[in-house]
Amino acid sequence: MSATRETTPIDAIAEEHTQALVDLNPLLATALGVPGRDHLSVDISPAGHAALADLNRATLAKLDGAAPVDDTDAITVAAMRDRLGLELESFEAGDHLRDLNNIASPVQELRNVFDLMPATTPEDWANIAGRMTALSSSIDGYIETLRAGIAAGNTPAIRQVELAIDECADLADADLSFFTTFAASAPDTSDALTHDLATGAADAREAYGRLASFLREELAGAARPDDAVGRDLYQRMSRLFVGATIDLDETYDWGVEELARITAEQEALAREIAGPGATVAEAVRALDADPARTLHGTEALRAWMQSTADEAIAALDGVHFDVPERLRTVEAMIAPTQSGGIYYTGPTDDFSRPGRMWWSVPPGVTTFNTWREKTTVYHEGVPGHHLQLGQAVHNAAELNWWRRQICWLSGHGEGWALYSERLMEEFGFLDDAGDRLGMLDAQRLRATRVVLDLGVHLGKPAFDRYGGGTWNYDKAWQLLVDNVNMEEGNLRFELNRYMGWPGQAPSYKVGQRIWEQIRADATAAATTRGEEFSLKDFHSRALNLGSLPLDVLRGALVG
Repeated sequence: MSATRETTPIDAIAEEHTQALVDLNPLLATALGVPGRDHLSVDISPAGHAALADLNRATLAKLDGAAPVDDTDAITVAAMRDRLGLELESFEAGDHLRDLNNIASPVQELRNVFDLMPATTPEDWANIAGRMTALSSSIDGYIETLRAGIAAGNTPAIRQVELAIDECADLADADLSFFTTFAASAPDTSDALTHDLATGAADAREAYGRLASFLREELAGAARPDDAVGRDLYQRMSRLFVGATIDLDETYDWGVEELARITAEQEALAREIAGPGATVAEAVRALDADPARTLHGTEALRAWMQSTADEAIAALDGVHFDVPERLRTVEAMIAPTQSGGIYYTGPTDDFSRPGRMWWSVPPGVTTFNTWREKTTVYHEGVPGHHLQLGQAVHNAAELNWWRRQICWLSGHGEGWALYSERLMEEFGFLDDAGDRLGMLDAQRLRATRVVLDLGVHLGKPAFDRYGGGTWNYDKAWQLLVDNVNMEEGNLRFELNRYMGWPGQAPSYKVGQRIWEQIRADATAAATTRGEEFSLKDFHSRALNLGSLPLDVLRGALVG
């Protein structure tokens, strides 16, 4: 905390909680840039989960005994009670016993942390070797947790188990494993360190092989046959991701209407691009055939992402936003993975590692179209995730460690990023018809997710054109194919993600909706007070608060 605001007892509670989280989870320490734990892994056994639950209970008890001294404290208390309370509710319901999917479960997290690890000095590589070996105990703890789920009759769906078996098998393969190639990429290491890296890679491969065997021989037979998780679990997961309690049925109906509205908007724009009567598919083909909109090779993609992000920062700073000096740097990166995802990682607290936009390019993909991706750069960079997350880190004068680095939920964060896409259209950065079609393409995907995700997991009636009855995997696939302009492999990955991570995908579009509602409410409140509403000031206030549950954000900005 800087001298502009003295640390309060509630700040101290939040800081102590964050330090305890770092001590419990060395992977989190790496993500936050906290040194000294990069050679360690994390305990995700039942005992490890229980220790986290105990920490949450203890912190909530401390908050009950502390009085806020200002509005910042009051927001911290509201946010921590919401987040920690929901984490406890999830723990007590046994959600961790079924934590397995194709994108954000321990299967991926234990491997993905290596992308964030420093890999320059011999000490860095010694840490990498140590963590590869330590990963084995994490895998054993994870197996123990999933076994407890089998005993409790609380298991993931068979589809997610089968996907995880394939992923684990790849990581266990002696020739193809990430661990093999990563260890071999170390530059000029000593014989001893080369040996340690080879041993660590072998240990990690063997651990993933054990996990694949367990999934195949034990969990698969106990897995649920259906993808749908039902209303009770879905409502809890929705609250976890959105930070607000939403009416699931009203939200589904709104999603259907929003999908139709965006589709009509896109179809009208397609006729503007490709001529009277043109379809969206014909407009896409015309844009894809335009050499001025085509990039060849991942280095050209990276350079274009970087220049587009830099130009946006220069144009927005001082006009629509005040971008702090330390946030005027964002790095475009090609990820070492090849899953097809695009994501952002925030800066460390001291900005020694800047915010980064990552593109995980699938194997064999060498051509990219700028009209599809300009809105993606705004989403991941400025004014999207980089400005949002970076501003919270920059605002250490007001925000304690938990507020600026730990409190994150996709309803707020991804909702802001989608809101930012529309904001850039509002500011005139998407006046080009092709770029605007790309933005609508992304928005249509997010609206489709609302219909699909709630539709499948709640057993909502499917559209007549897909055979009626209730939504299921196959009907959801047809909905995606009809509405999303994406390669088949990426599209299949997306659908599998929605099946295994209920409530997360709709939180993007639902979050955008709530951000827009909060802005409208704040505008109306200013008008009622006889004040002129400043959009720039509204955004500054909102971003300086950091990521919050959306109900808490509404209270802070509107009252």
